[in-house]
Amino acid sequence: MKEQQVKEFLIFVWKEALCCIFPVIIFMTLALSKVITIPYLPRYDLILLVCILAQIGLVWTKLESVDELKVITVFHLIGLGLELYKVHKGSWSYPEEAWTKFGGVPLYSGFMYASVASYVCQAWKRFDLHLLHWPRPWLAFLLSVCIYANFFTHHYAFDFRWVLIAALFVLFYKSKIRFTVTTKAYHMPTMLSFMLVAFFIWLAENISTFLGAWRYPDQEISWRIVHWGKISSWFMLVIISIMIVAELKRIKYPEQVESPNMRKPQSE
Repeated sequence: MKEQQVKEFLIFVWKEALCCIFPVIIFMTLALSKVITIPYLPRYDLILLVCILAQIGLVWTKLESVDELKVITVFHLIGLGLELYKVHKGSWSYPEEAWTKFGGVPLYSGFMYASVASYVCQAWKRFDLHLLHWPRPWLAFLLSVCIYANFFTHHYAFDFRWVLIAALFVLFYKSKIRFTVTTKAYHMPTMLSFMLVAFFIWLAENISTFLGAWRYPDQEISWRIVHWGKISSWFMLVIISIMIVAELKRIKYPEQVESPNMRKPQSE
């Protein structure tokens, strides 16, 4: 029994590693570009070039499908829009020069958000994810819009972050994610999965800022750990990415997303 559990765990770790291919490529590029310079090619432009080639390679090798690329592109644009606004407001900055830098934001930054969507898409197919007791589409859409809008409006009005998080707990209190490593199906509360992914993204954010991917105002003089409060921001962004994927999956594979409004077949 223990041997089977160890085998199951090792396969789980291996699949998780495969799900993280795109994020790992970005981290490796951030690390290597910190110590390796190419004449006449600014670091941010090099990172963008690697991200584009990596995305092409993932689709070409069929590790990502064209449909998944569409989802990733949507989240890339969502992230880029957020970056332009936040940098303008001074929430963080990109201090290095680059050719592909607009409004103080290098275009490669959108790929960091896209890598989150890439992870979600990879995990969906590698672990055969099924969403149980998922909220109705209009509720999920409305909450996603409110979460994304709050990232912009809290600079001028009340920050509804904790109100929205409370609403998420109410909306998802019954929801679970079913996943399969080999043959046995496991269940995890949806909110727990959101929190775990957000925590690991926060860890990745600390590595990214240490490698100079961007800087927060309190990191201008010397690097320091990213504030714990950022976990809540990633928590909500993770939810947006999963909701986008879930709604697209609902259209193509409705059996993978079980909502209260889905009609179950009546027993004869």
